Parts: sequence; structure tokens; C-alpha cells
Amino acid sequence: MKQRPIWNAHLAGAVLGLVLLLTFVMTGHGLGASGAPTAIAAATSNVVAPAATQANGYLGWMVENGRNPLDSWIIWEVLGVALGALAAAWWSGHLRVRVEGPPRIKNMGRLSLALIAGVLSGFGARVSAGCTSGLGLSGSATLATAGFVFLIGFFGAGLITGLLTRRMWK
Repeated sequence: MKQRPIWNAHLAGAVLGLVLLLTFVMTGHGLGASGAPTAIAAATSNVVAPAATQANGYLGWMVENGRNPLDSWIIWEVLGVALGALAAAWWSGHLRVRVEGPPRIKNMGRLSLALIAGVLSGFGARVSAGCTSGLGLSGSATLATAGFVFLIGFFGAGLITGLLTRRMWK
């Protein structure tokens, strides 16, 4: 399949803003994704050990009164994001399995670093009760101070990390 150019970042940002606005209007809440793994963990543990899950202070509320944690908007949102990304990659001709990263680090090292970073990011998202989309996008869209503070810290940390690791890419 012939590769098509990727979207312009400004156009993609405008579309994301419209999606966020429509989400607020249609559902009454913003975007977010960090609750999906927690809902999946609650559903899984409720199958394996229902009594322990129901007694758990962190997961119990998700399964009380026969509630199904997978019957949640956030599960459908994450599923839609994954399927949408897959469809966009296929449509643009960019769909292929590859491991990207600095040339000085072998694939196993890249995957290990990605796993560690993902676990730390996921843990941080659960501790703060929000991920980049939930706190950064939805929070700042509602003019919440925490959303703006998070975005400043997020981009600042990204800038510092980029400056510290750019030698690896040469």
C-alpha cells in the first residue's frame, strides 16, 4: 500500500479539541484512559477471587451489587482509540510491526525501557487519579489549575529528558 502523509500536527490538534468538546457535550465528562486497566484488573480479579475483590478498598466499588467494571465508557473509549489508531495506520500505509528507538540501544533494551516507563507512567496516573488525557486535556479544557500545572510539568519534563538523551540518537 502506498504511504500517505501523516496529519499536520495543527489539524490533528484541532480535531482532538473538537472531539474533546463533543465528548463533554454528549457524555458530560472529558477524555481519559488510565481507568481502563483498573477496570480490567477489577473484572479479572472478580472472576478469580470475587470475595477478595469485593472486600478490596480500591477495586471493591467497581464490582459491588453485581456491577460489571467492563461496562464503562472508559473501556469503550480505549477500545475505540486502539481500533481508530489501527485503522489510521492501515489507511495511511504506515501499519507495520517495528521497534523504534536510539540506534545505540538494542531492541530488547528499548522494549525493557518502554515497559519500565509504561509501568511508571501507569502507576503515576493511578496515584494522581488521572492520565495525560484526563488531567492535561480535560482538566485544562475546564480551566482547572491542576490541568495547566500538569501540562507545564509534563512538557518541561519532556524537554529536559530530550536534552539529556539526545546523544543516544546520534
